[in-house]
Amino acid sequence: MDKISQELQLLGFNQYQAKAYVSLVHLGTSSAYQISKHSGIPRSRIYEVLEGLEKKGIVVKEDVNGAAQFSPLPVDVFLESIKKQWDVTFSSIKNELKRFEKQEIKADKRVITIKGEENILSFCRILIRRAKHRIILSIWDFMYEQLVDDLREKQQTCSLKGIVFQVENPLKDLVVHRKTDYVEQIGNKKWFIISVDGKEMIYGHPVEQNGNAFYTDDDVHVSLLENYIWHDVLVNRLVQENKENLQPWISAERENFFKMPR
Repeated sequence: MDKISQELQLLGFNQYQAKAYVSLVHLGTSSAYQISKHSGIPRSRIYEVLEGLEKKGIVVKEDVNGAAQFSPLPVDVFLESIKKQWDVTFSSIKNELKRFEKQEIKADKRVITIKGEENILSFCRILIRRAKHRIILSIWDFMYEQLVDDLREKQQTCSLKGIVFQVENPLKDLVVHRKTDYVEQIGNKKWFIISVDGKEMIYGHPVEQNGNAFYTDDDVHVSLLENYIWHDVLVNRLVQENKENLQPWISAERENFFKMPR
């Protein structure tokens, strides 16, 4: 009962109101004393709580043989009422925020930190959905699986290009990065990049690493990282054409390039 009471509080009920309604659903028509005993609401507060619910139309009060009895609004009716209220509130908030957003003075180019798995995935999906012309990406298997449905749907109207790591049978026009010792041993450096229309992008740690991601509409960031992806795609294509000679040379050159001087 505690869990459902806590969740009802997310819909705008206070703690006692949530407990009282849940108890009434469980008990059926009851007296204030019975509701107080079942819910743990102090007897000194129970009438005040029930009166508040009665005003909301969620509890019905009846006089039965001179004694007050309380009944809950049927669950289906209650849920439908809450859903309708939520939809109206959501629509109102959405419209107002969009109106403010349009009036907002365009800020300087920026980089914003995004934290949390759900926030990062939601931001990725929003960017993918608002792409008009093209999406360029570099992404590893776990993040790819989280976003593949959104990418597949958007590919019907947008160009989708880029490179994927450790992904089998990716969407059309995505290049699978070749298997190398570096890729197999990369550990927690599985960064992702999603760039939209050459104007904005999100990049950073994949969600399974619980790190941060970053959103930017800065031209320099977008250009640099899109070109980084293109060079990765290009090298993979060159190696595919001449794998026997190029791969050992690339591995040696990379090691030498990033080696720290002693």
